[in-house]
Amino acid sequence: MTIGGVADFEVFRDAWGVPHLRAGDASALAYAQGYVTAVDRAWQIEVERHRTLGTSAGLLGAQALGWDRFARQARLADTARRCHEALDEETRAWVGAYADGVNHGLRQPVPEAPEFARVGVAPGHWEPWTPLGVWLSTHVLFAGFPAKLWRDEVVRRLGADAVGLFATDGPATSGSNGWLVDGQRGAGGGALIAGDPHRFIEDPGVYQQVRLACPEFDVVGLAVPGVPGIGHFGHAGSVAWAITNAMADYQDLYRERLRRAEGGGVEALGPDGWRAAHAEVQDGVEVIETERGVVVIGGPDEGEGISLRQPARVHADLGFGALPALLRARTVADVDRAFDRWAEPVNVVLAADTEGGLLHRVAGTVPVRDPENTLRVVPAWEERYAWRGTHEPMPRADVDGIAVMANERSLAGPLGTEFAPPHRARRIRELLGERETWRAEDMGVVHTDTELASARPLLALVERLDGLSPEAAGLRERLLNWDRRMVAGSVRAAAYARVRSRVVRLLARHELFAPLAHLAPAYPEVFRPWLALVPRIAFGLENLLTSERLPDEERLAIVREAVEEAAGDPDVTWGELHRLAPWQALPDPGTVWPALDGDHDCVLSTSSVPGLTDLSVRGPAARYVWDLARREDSRWVVPLGASGVPGSAHHRDQLPLWLRGELAPVTTDFDLLIQEIHVTEATPQGTLEATSAEFAEYEQSVDGFGTFRLARLDPAGADIDVLHGWVSEERARFWGMTGLGRDDVRGIYAHMDSLDTHHAYLVRLDGTPVALFQTYEPEADRVSECYEVRDGDLGVHLLIGPAGPGGAVHGFTEALVGLLVSYGIDGLGRKRLVVEPDARNDKAIALFHRGGFELADEILLPEIDLPDVYLAEKRAQLAFYSR
Repeated sequence: MTIGGVADFEVFRDAWGVPHLRAGDASALAYAQGYVTAVDRAWQIEVERHRTLGTSAGLLGAQALGWDRFARQARLADTARRCHEALDEETRAWVGAYADGVNHGLRQPVPEAPEFARVGVAPGHWEPWTPLGVWLSTHVLFAGFPAKLWRDEVVRRLGADAVGLFATDGPATSGSNGWLVDGQRGAGGGALIAGDPHRFIEDPGVYQQVRLACPEFDVVGLAVPGVPGIGHFGHAGSVAWAITNAMADYQDLYRERLRRAEGGGVEALGPDGWRAAHAEVQDGVEVIETERGVVVIGGPDEGEGISLRQPARVHADLGFGALPALLRARTVADVDRAFDRWAEPVNVVLAADTEGGLLHRVAGTVPVRDPENTLRVVPAWEERYAWRGTHEPMPRADVDGIAVMANERSLAGPLGTEFAPPHRARRIRELLGERETWRAEDMGVVHTDTELASARPLLALVERLDGLSPEAAGLRERLLNWDRRMVAGSVRAAAYARVRSRVVRLLARHELFAPLAHLAPAYPEVFRPWLALVPRIAFGLENLLTSERLPDEERLAIVREAVEEAAGDPDVTWGELHRLAPWQALPDPGTVWPALDGDHDCVLSTSSVPGLTDLSVRGPAARYVWDLARREDSRWVVPLGASGVPGSAHHRDQLPLWLRGELAPVTTDFDLLIQEIHVTEATPQGTLEATSAEFAEYEQSVDGFGTFRLARLDPAGADIDVLHGWVSEERARFWGMTGLGRDDVRGIYAHMDSLDTHHAYLVRLDGTPVALFQTYEPEADRVSECYEVRDGDLGVHLLIGPAGPGGAVHGFTEALVGLLVSYGIDGLGRKRLVVEPDARNDKAIALFHRGGFELADEILLPEIDLPDVYLAEKRAQLAFYSR
């Protein structure tokens, strides 16, 4: 539930820092997911929020202006608002709870994302519709509608029959691998679902490992940061699901005739003549929307433009109703019904449940229209190109032991134009057929397979070469004896890649393609990756090397020239050329990224752009194996880590696993996790963030005093100067450190800082130090000999500093004790606090008594050693505060 704007929830972490969230209901859980996403990925989701609004250049500089212009012209924010307003009441409240949690998390003082300081901004406010905007901005280019600009140019310059030369997924298209083996092939008796989404590798990653648990459901999976729920890859215990991009075509481009109206405004020519269009100016960007869609190229001053029509804007639906339904799914039938509500992007879905149910289907909204719409830009003024409803759901496919999805032309064939070559799908089926049974830990051999089937056409031409120079002949023999595996340590793989890149560049200079050589500069920046000739040649290379459009002797001549040139190259390995190059909103040029196995058409699809760069910008943005027999045997990994905060222990700790093709275990037992925080309705004003079970930073506003902030004591910094001054005063005699030098005090607290059982914090009031607060585990202290330690006990000490801000105000010390109690009981989730002030310290004993501590009946074990600060023995009064 949510009380005073703060939900009641718990955050646990596993060994990899993955958040496991637990709450009393789905709304509170959505709030918790938003909260922890803001804590872990504050900078990342702030960038995404600005991308939705078309204001990201304020963070990222001039490089983002092209995107911002497109985002405004495409009316992404307005579309997100419309889709949010159209949500059913329950889903709208659920999404709103997530946004509230994000805002709570963004108010946390730590861990501070250093990027905010670099650009001089603070995190902004999330509106209830912002998660929909993040989803839309992340996926608006997913279906690759700009490819229609390319095909339109190809048709006009080379003819309609030339379109097929380049018909394959390219560098700007996002794909995936996914596969399912049924229960008869699963070693544990249950089905296995595995795969890896291929997306641009980003730092932080585009997927967020998370667990969402409440009485209604308990789901582990991969979430999109900034979006609630687990839409793409999830395991709910009794059912699991995964998706790949269906490569369907569901967005259209219309060529518009535009003009300024005599009385003001803008008009567009449609099937019914000239009609008024929506027109406004946003920060210098003219935003125009015709009856077809938003104008993203050109405008009335040019007399023409190109508009984008997409289902989300037409139907005010992004499919968010599917997200809470997926979380509640128990069977494949539930998953099937949930995906009936899916909108975009259009995906192929695999699902399995513990009862033996299997699902293989296409999900998403695809409009019914003229086939020409799917190929190129069509005239807006012709009625034949109007949308006429949406396609009925495609038939579900039968699963006969194994099902594979790898962006090839399969279930979604009737819905698309360009698909991935069949190499990955064929290779996955071949690998899965090599074993009778599979375990989750076995799937790495599929995830990391590096066979490059698409090398065959080029190598076939290499084999036909004769009359080569001795060096080139030697290279020819090495290539023909190569095992066609793109392994980082392979010199022959690198040699193949160098020949391939030269072939691509030579083809791009061929007179046949000269009309396509300089298209990109004529279009807005955001569309140029689809219109650049070299990438188009690179990803259409198989077709180009086998097409009759290019005479055989010319193909041989190009390959011959490439081999002769490459023969003079020094030997290097593929990994020296093929390195990870993730996208960073604020690039860090000092980072040296590792070498990679794989290539675009390998199952291990680490894509480069041959002819342009061998660096890999796209690849497995996550890997997963969902085990339906035992969820705790499932596995997952992301390229970097769970945290998006540079310097965090979990920022890049999964990278070594990812590079080796290994996966981390999915922990499902909450007792095996570390509880990070527990936020309850009792602390609606407190904001809390922690880095471990023993240490948290806590901030709480108290009327009449200001804001108290509790933070870990820094034994190597100025905190020791403050502390040494306090403990040297006569009033602190009961603390037992009077007479110690500064270095002595520093040494004591430096040792304490190294312990897992004892911790020290400095409390500040509006920035000024006012108290020292220490915690310890009683079972690790001699105090455990004085009373029967209970599960959930926490020992605490409090030293109040000299009178400072608020110190002279009545109730100040009680406020400090209240902070101590709130942190220990509500923040760390402990059941009971234990204090043992010096028996002679009447003021301290009275203070704790007023604060709700119950005094022990008598002074127990009068001499107690306090090893946490190496003090002399003392007589102590025990007191307890219970939840």
